[in-house]
Amino acid sequence: MKILVATEKPFAAAAVNGIREICQAAGHEVALLEKYSSKEQLLEAVADADALIVRSDKVTQEVIDAAKRLKIVVRAGAGYDNIALDACTEHGITAMNTPGQNSNAVAELAVAMMIYMSRNCFTPGTGSEISGKRLGIQAYGNVGRLVAAKAKALGMEVTAFDPFVPAEKMREDGVTPAETVEEMYAGCNFISLHIPATPETRGSIGYDLLSRMPQGGCLVNTARKEVINEAELEKALTDRTDLKYVTDIAADCQAELNEKFGKRVFATPKKMGAETAEANVNAGLAAARQIVDFFATGCTRFKVNK
Repeated sequence: MKILVATEKPFAAAAVNGIREICQAAGHEVALLEKYSSKEQLLEAVADADALIVRSDKVTQEVIDAAKRLKIVVRAGAGYDNIALDACTEHGITAMNTPGQNSNAVAELAVAMMIYMSRNCFTPGTGSEISGKRLGIQAYGNVGRLVAAKAKALGMEVTAFDPFVPAEKMREDGVTPAETVEEMYAGCNFISLHIPATPETRGSIGYDLLSRMPQGGCLVNTARKEVINEAELEKALTDRTDLKYVTDIAADCQAELNEKFGKRVFATPKKMGAETAEANVNAGLAAARQIVDFFATGCTRFKVNK
């Protein structure tokens, strides 16, 4: 089988070498398309590919239509909203992600962002410590659990809200389960978002929740830009001059937020939750192993489409 690694932003060399070794050892061919600058290059490259590995690259309906032999596409990472899932299903293509491979990198960034905002964005002036503060985690999955563990190690009190995770599981981790998301926001100095962008969650974080936070509350978003209602975020920051917002997914109106609210808001220049050497390699190798296993045994453990 021909496995195409199509990455506008390439994997680290160690990841590419590892992907090649895993796939070739199983008898597959590996082709690379790196730093491509046009959609046409991707369309041409996928025409004879049996499998596709991408990072944040857009696998659109057009790409799927052009990939006549494609049987599986794997997003090397947790989020998969860059893949046209319905198109994959329509063409009988299995779509997968690689959950957990970049979780630690994202969790470390979330904690670092809390410290950064607490210490006045590392500028002169008296800041505060996160030890003893209350952290609420919205979605207690792979990343949420790691954030909880790191926060507890730093002396934070941790609450979590996730209707899909049993409360007993949270208690086993020393985390207090919140009965409602509103209760969590009202009781926590920091809220760390780890929810996916779905029809139910898009625009769900807005004025009502943010205005419930205690004095000096800070929202940390390493999840998805789309879950924030940006107009209501701006209103909350305007009405509550003590609130803060930090993210690694800049808002559409980020320039306006920066100008209006100064050090109360911060966004990284680009999404960097998974931007570590370790996460880069882990996700790439996991994608390769999943493809090899798919062709060898039909395993679809991490399938994300119907």
